[in-house]
Amino acid sequence: MPETSSHYDIAIAGAGFAGALTALCLNECGFNICLIEKGKHPRFAIGESSTPIADMILRSLSSKYNLPWLYDFSRYGSWQKTHAEIVCGIKRGFSYYKHYPGKEFSTDANHCNELLVAASVSDAMSDTNWLRADFDAFLVNKVKEAGIDYLEETEITSAIRKKSKWNFAVHFNNESKIIHASFFIDATGSGVLADKLFSVKSSAESFLTNSFAVFSHFDNLPRWTDLLHQKNITTTDYPYDADNSALHHVLDEGWVWQLRFNDNRTSWGFALNGNNTPLQKMQTQEIWNLMREKYPDVNHILKDAKLSAQPGNIIRSGRLQRKLERCFGEGWAAMPHTVGFVDPLFSTGIAYSLAGIERMVEMLSANRSFQQPLYDHLKEYEHVVFKELKLIDLLVAGCYKTMQYFPLFNAWSMLYFTFTIIYEQKRLKNIPVKYFLEADNDEVQKIACTTYKELLNITQPKTISQAGMDAFTNAIRERIKPYNIAGLLEPSSKNMYRHTMAEL
Repeated sequence: MPETSSHYDIAIAGAGFAGALTALCLNECGFNICLIEKGKHPRFAIGESSTPIADMILRSLSSKYNLPWLYDFSRYGSWQKTHAEIVCGIKRGFSYYKHYPGKEFSTDANHCNELLVAASVSDAMSDTNWLRADFDAFLVNKVKEAGIDYLEETEITSAIRKKSKWNFAVHFNNESKIIHASFFIDATGSGVLADKLFSVKSSAESFLTNSFAVFSHFDNLPRWTDLLHQKNITTTDYPYDADNSALHHVLDEGWVWQLRFNDNRTSWGFALNGNNTPLQKMQTQEIWNLMREKYPDVNHILKDAKLSAQPGNIIRSGRLQRKLERCFGEGWAAMPHTVGFVDPLFSTGIAYSLAGIERMVEMLSANRSFQQPLYDHLKEYEHVVFKELKLIDLLVAGCYKTMQYFPLFNAWSMLYFTFTIIYEQKRLKNIPVKYFLEADNDEVQKIACTTYKELLNITQPKTISQAGMDAFTNAIRERIKPYNIAGLLEPSSKNMYRHTMAEL
């Protein structure tokens, strides 16, 4: 560890992709940066998938902050040409399959239990599934190459603010030192450090969604499309190979994510309804066994599953939902993924983190003295982040209420895809955007809140009529019509949407 005391403009805690990219962008803006990591790379992080929004922001950051190498990671094709050694997977879109307890998966010519929403026109132009261990480690190497001071296996033990400067006591390998910084960014991705340093608490009290996850990475899981073909279920009218996507198995108790990587690894996880008390009380292996016993095709995929070397075990999370009570304070701010989290259902994590990087770097670049104008912007930033989390929460909570009724799930999920279309179209036209998924758009809020109230009403009875589900679907179809450039909910599509995004 160099010296006993160092001075920086900005110290950043957390060297995941968000912390590392923030450091790289701020470094290009001329700030003197220190990046502090409690752990060490490469390290396990659950697989995540990008979206067209994430790809647009990657390209924007690449151009604006002189990071030309970053551009290649915005599409699967260019990623493979330039950095095939960094493991990723093709993500052509979102795929959903409804499974019923005790029954093998089945569907019909109208794909009644299937939903495929393409986000790209080809594999080369597609989004990606990120093996975070590889990508995060690559970014940390870029941090080192840029000459940014990087401290790993370093713990921040205390923070004292004096004369507009932070004095951070850090501990590394039985050594201690003081790091001075004018400003601090918490990019750790949890509320632990904000509580420790600033007594800012995190809770799940305000969330409608209540879910937890049981997950790991596995080697050589069988392909879902191979199983469909064994059942004589045709995939000839699919817009893409469903295994090359963010593949979701929709269960009564929640859902499964299945993200494939190029090295035959698969990120597999159950995201389960936390309001299911008997399920919550089970041990991790009991849950795993129950899901296999209850859903024959889940069992088929997992029966010979071999854990990958990392993490090497099945992990159970606590409740996924969390939100800090504050996003900032004197001399510090938290990145959105540190401020809060809802659920991975719509793959919002990467895009939301990247949108936060854009905002944070712009704010700090415009307020280099870290004086009062910055805090006026941070107050607005807090309002924005909380409103975005509330919209994501509403969209995900609605899905959990519809998991037993796939027609309702299908219809409700179209709100998310519609809101992404609105947001994407604004970015494509170079119209300034402030809120992720257009969370500040009055019409978006009206559609989301009105439809959620209707969803609560329709899901109250123990049985839901087909007529009721049809009426709900028709109502959504009408509401999204002004923005629906992808033909969402058009009966002729048969739940197969070939492209929701303009070519980029």
